[in-house]
Amino acid sequence: MSITYKLSNKPIHDHSYSPDGSIMAITKENIVEIYQVSSKPTLITTLKGHDKTVASVDISIDGKILTCSQDRNALVWDWDQSKNEYVPTLVLLRINRSANYCRWSPNGSKFAVASSDRIVAVCYYEEENNWWVSKHLKKPIKSTITSLDWHPNNVLLATGSTDGHVRVFSSFIKGLDEKPEGSVWGTKLPFQTLCGDFTNETGGWVHDVKFSLDGDSVGFVSHDSSLTIVSPQGEGVPPVFVNTFTSHLPFKALSFIGPNSVVVSGHNLNLLVFEGPNWQQTRVVDQTVKAVAKVDEDEEISSHDALNMFRQLDLKGRVKEKSTNGGADHTNTVESIRIVNGKVSTSGIDGKVVIFSV
Repeated sequence: MSITYKLSNKPIHDHSYSPDGSIMAITKENIVEIYQVSSKPTLITTLKGHDKTVASVDISIDGKILTCSQDRNALVWDWDQSKNEYVPTLVLLRINRSANYCRWSPNGSKFAVASSDRIVAVCYYEEENNWWVSKHLKKPIKSTITSLDWHPNNVLLATGSTDGHVRVFSSFIKGLDEKPEGSVWGTKLPFQTLCGDFTNETGGWVHDVKFSLDGDSVGFVSHDSSLTIVSPQGEGVPPVFVNTFTSHLPFKALSFIGPNSVVVSGHNLNLLVFEGPNWQQTRVVDQTVKAVAKVDEDEEISSHDALNMFRQLDLKGRVKEKSTNGGADHTNTVESIRIVNGKVSTSGIDGKVVIFSV
């Protein structure tokens, strides 16, 4: 079963939930809307601090909201009890191009921002000046970074970029991080250590990258409509590399939902499940039973919704029994996938958030 929330007529490039799933943040042009989630999302406040499109949003384990934008800035929003509102804190990214993607580390002590400046800014709080400062991961990145993900150990960081490469770096910051235990990614991990560099045979743009739940593998989706899973075997041993090409339109997002299963979606609209060890598609998530809740009742219908509505009419103006988009809940590209309370949540260009029971 899936539940669809129509929250906007504008694209939702990213969305995020608080740890308990009670708060949801969505991007909407140059603002971020914060919703209380119960039977349906209820708008509680709007964050206005950027002057260009907000590309990404993430909520930390302690409730801080991180946003980054095409205006080359990032902001950390924290709840101020005295003012009864979210208040932004300055972030010194030191980049000259768009900020494309941001994520908190697992323990919330730092975060990373991917940019079109061929730089990943790893940021940590400086209490003396009440701002967030950054250290840069640069070499050997030579193109726009589109996505990133944190390893469970709070130190390793996977990045995907438009040169077709996925790279795993150490973001260890002395005095802030505890020294991580050795793993398949290595034992000596000073800042900017390159622990892995992977690409598939076509070298297509990497749209999204994720560590497995145990952190011993990394998966990514590329513009060549493929899913790739890489599992290092230790220093000096070649990694296990599985590259699955599909006949679907390109995927934009993925997430691990188990030790040997991932969900992916993107331009294909449907949510697909792939399972290891061969990482082949096993099913399309059931979307036949739907509950729909439209939040923006006063807004005009979007062009995408109108087009989809006309597509579902036959010559006599009656609704067809079967939708022409293959039964998908989304009517335009899925941009992000999140896990919330054991379910899979997606957001997309159609302004919808859809929650699936997988």
